[in-house]
Amino acid sequence: MFENIEFANPEFFWLLLLLPLALLWYFFKRKNEMASLRISSIKGFTVKSWASKLKPVLFAIRLLALAAIITALARPQTEDISTRTKTTKGIDIVMAIDVSSSMLARDLKPNRLTALKEVAADFIEGRPNDRIGLVSYAGESYTKTPITSDKAIVLNALEEITYGVLEDGTAIGMGLATSVNRLKESKAISKVIILLTDGVNNSGFIEPRTAADLAVEFGIKTYTIGLGTNGNALSPIGYNRDGSYRYGMRQVEIDEELLKEIAEVTGGKYFRATDNESLEAIYEEINKLEKTEIEEFKYYKYEEKFRPLIFLAGILLLLEWGLRNSIFKSFI
Repeated sequence: MFENIEFANPEFFWLLLLLPLALLWYFFKRKNEMASLRISSIKGFTVKSWASKLKPVLFAIRLLALAAIITALARPQTEDISTRTKTTKGIDIVMAIDVSSSMLARDLKPNRLTALKEVAADFIEGRPNDRIGLVSYAGESYTKTPITSDKAIVLNALEEITYGVLEDGTAIGMGLATSVNRLKESKAISKVIILLTDGVNNSGFIEPRTAADLAVEFGIKTYTIGLGTNGNALSPIGYNRDGSYRYGMRQVEIDEELLKEIAEVTGGKYFRATDNESLEAIYEEINKLEKTEIEEFKYYKYEEKFRPLIFLAGILLLLEWGLRNSIFKSFI
């Protein structure tokens, strides 16, 4: 009952200093309150009354009652805090993910696509107040999931992204344009695309620069990420007889100038990820750059706890009065 107790008026505890003063007064003055009789000898008297010896208990009970009243005046109470948050600046984000065959390269562990999905999942979970959508693209593009605040849907869709669903190739313009199309009707104050690729635009019927102009027109910022180590990477180069991929060393080709241009034109930033750690650091930096403003409201509910103390003080005073007028009556 008295866990996590706080006192609204702790200054009343200064009154507890009166208790030791009252105790001193009692012991110095109690002899004067008792009648005395002088005789030459007490041999004819036998004084064995236990009640007379316990009479100070009455004063102790009164002090305890006074202590309970003082503690009640200090207003013990418990505090229950409920917090509500309100998003004052929402961000809508579309993650455009390259799923071409080169994303199976093993310069990131276990491969580029799996490493990306793991980092992207952490990014999604770290933004509970934003709406997020997914776009997959290779030689063509499609919306994996529209922007939604349901993170479970987005995470499930991310897990399902795989190579082989789309025609192979790298249609950067198509991926960017599809992402813009997902965000153009958004009413969010801030709209962001995170576009990742590990290649050069070689497919699709929409030029990347045209898609970038569309992003500018609709006020959409684009962060671009070039994925892949410098030099050569162990990549799929064909199929084995059992249908598995045959790997060989292939040169990493990323159109960094194009990605830098898209980012600069739209007000975003270009990043280069060469391993798992740098990819994770990039998403952490984007997470810091695109902060959602949250307004927090705290509601305090106080429950007063002084009533049991008043009840206890009343019982003690009643007990003291009863004892004084019964057992100890002849000694007062």
